[in-house]
Amino acid sequence: MSEYQIFTLPSGIRIAHKQVSGTQVVHCGIMFDIGSRDELPHQAGLAHFWEHMAFKGTKKRKSYHIINSLESVGGELNAYTTKEKICFYASVLDEHFVRAVDLLTDIAFNSTFPEKQLELERGVILEEMAMYLDSPEDAIQDEFDGLVFPDHALGVNILGTQESVKGFTREDFNRFIYENLDTERTVLSVVGNLDFKKAVKVAEKFLKDIPLKKSPRVRIRPAGYTQKEVTVKKDNNQAQVAIGRPSFELASPDRLPFFALVNLLGGPGMNSRFNLTLREKYGLVYQIEASLVSYSDTGLFSIFFGTDARNLQKAFRLISKELELLRSRPLGDMQLKTLKDQLKGQLAMAEESKQGYMLMMAKSILDLGYVEPLTDIFRDIDTIRAGRLQELAGEMFAEEELSRLVYN
Repeated sequence: MSEYQIFTLPSGIRIAHKQVSGTQVVHCGIMFDIGSRDELPHQAGLAHFWEHMAFKGTKKRKSYHIINSLESVGGELNAYTTKEKICFYASVLDEHFVRAVDLLTDIAFNSTFPEKQLELERGVILEEMAMYLDSPEDAIQDEFDGLVFPDHALGVNILGTQESVKGFTREDFNRFIYENLDTERTVLSVVGNLDFKKAVKVAEKFLKDIPLKKSPRVRIRPAGYTQKEVTVKKDNNQAQVAIGRPSFELASPDRLPFFALVNLLGGPGMNSRFNLTLREKYGLVYQIEASLVSYSDTGLFSIFFGTDARNLQKAFRLISKELELLRSRPLGDMQLKTLKDQLKGQLAMAEESKQGYMLMMAKSILDLGYVEPLTDIFRDIDTIRAGRLQELAGEMFAEEELSRLVYN
């Protein structure tokens, strides 16, 4: 794919564009640098609720027209909320690109939060919350966030609480948007077989009347970390486990080498060390994963798995053994090469998803101000040294620093 281009509107909204050949589909999305961590305690779940309500009516469209606008031409419309981002995005045939940008701009900036729809969607979200809480392998991940980041918005469930969701009003949405919307922290991202000039022309048509809006919001970094071990009694068929600690923020030079370590331990490959040991060799788990989530000012390293309660202590010993191996012994030349080759392949395949690239491009521009070319990332991977990986393992995998949450 060719390099991306950026155009900045007078409002500060950036148009990020990457032209690709061989496709008739265009992917586009409007991403805000707003997420659940920007909520005040009484606003828990408001960002996610806003994402839902954006589809329920605008100044010129009712809910049915929003749902039908792109579906009727074979397109897709979707949205998501994370701890730091809200995104509304679409995929359509390129002949319907104008329609997609028109709709995305409308739902992103002109939602009216109609009272009738608000009450209906409140029920939908409460059902989503109940469904989520009935899934222990999902619920433990959010509860673990709260264990690692107590008394901080990063530790609060994106869905909020039943009490908070039941109390939101139209005024709450308008106030939250007013307090957090910053047009200079907003990106329209476009990937498809469209030239840059056309993408900009269409974007200007629908975004030109959006005024410059700045937000005084300042994100507060989580305070000092305290290791904890908590067991919660649950009536589950399996024990569910979360292990981890705070980690590196997005801009940290240690994020990529540590990500490589995490990928080695429990990444998506069936050859991850945890999978080979706990599943393939001993049959203790169906799935075990290690992940690294990096935010603007911190990160979270975590390990998740489920196992029969009778096998818990054996699973803990095996995990400890794998962590100790990385702390005490540097990777050999062949192991290091395999690690690098696997990581490069995974990243290259991820970039093949044009929709995924569109979303990544918007997030990267908001977080870092640029999109790092894959060739540069490969170069950085090539510079990773076995000695540095061992140092990071010694720092990040120290047993006394790892928190543990168990549903048993």
